[in-house]
Amino acid sequence: MSPDTSDADRPAPRPDPTAGPVPEPPAAPPPDPFAGPPAHQPPVAPVSDPFAGPLHGPPAHQPPPGPFAGPPPHPFGAPPAGQAPPERRPGRVAGVALGAAALVTALGVPLGLLWAAVAPDTPVVKTAEGAVYAQPQPEQPIAADGWFSLLGLGFGVLAALGLWVLLRRRRGPVGLLAGAAGGLGAALVAWQVGRRVGLSAYERLLATAPDGEAFTKPADLRAGGLHRLFDVLPLPYGNLLLPAFGAAVTYTLLAGWSRWPSLRPEPEPDLSWVHAAPAGAGPQVSSGPADSPAPTAAPEPPAPGAAGSPRG
Repeated sequence: MSPDTSDADRPAPRPDPTAGPVPEPPAAPPPDPFAGPPAHQPPVAPVSDPFAGPLHGPPAHQPPPGPFAGPPPHPFGAPPAGQAPPERRPGRVAGVALGAAALVTALGVPLGLLWAAVAPDTPVVKTAEGAVYAQPQPEQPIAADGWFSLLGLGFGVLAALGLWVLLRRRRGPVGLLAGAAGGLGAALVAWQVGRRVGLSAYERLLATAPDGEAFTKPADLRAGGLHRLFDVLPLPYGNLLLPAFGAAVTYTLLAGWSRWPSLRPEPEPDLSWVHAAPAGAGPQVSSGPADSPAPTAAPEPPAPGAAGSPRG
């Protein structure tokens, strides 16, 4: 060998047969599974995947949210313990209930005008004692009571449907109380408005008409009115209670047939990930870019009789 020969072309040194066996380095002791990290080594932070992100699914250590997962945490933290949410404040709830009841009560004005238009007037005759029925048993007062009952019951049903749709965020006792109270108030308003249509003309004829003259008396209720409890507190009775009854029954049926336990519309759970995954397989989680090629298979080992690769 010349001194200009490179180290790569020099032959490997042959072991000395006279020397003893080469001692092997001592093996490292097995790690203790109950021992903690060394005191002088700081804890190593977990390395995050640089390719993980919202476009490739959640990290591998977090399962995807299920359809019954709870709501996400509030971005500004939970409200103070002494402050109730705005939708559950007692004052605001009472205000909504009173406003809805007042709106339903105000609708008693057109209800009374409609009742006065469809209910027939009763024919009477002027006498010295006052007005008497022109017929022994007239049907007009019964028809007036029947029209008021039918219109009041239908009004209560429509009022309950309107409250169910308009107060969808307040469904429950608030809507039920507003419908019942509003139906009772609307019945009183409709009765007073309807019975006063044409009442002034009837009283004028009753005072100025001669005896024996026939005219008509406007519609009034005989199967309903106000009864004074202990001659102090007026209480409605009879067909004046039908609008409140119709509203309460209809609202209760709507609540019983509701598909949501809270009676408020709730978003449907997203079950697309359940149908997309194959049966018996867990959620598909990707930790790399979506367009990264699949790893190629390892080359097969050469056959026993195959020739080796040529050497230079």
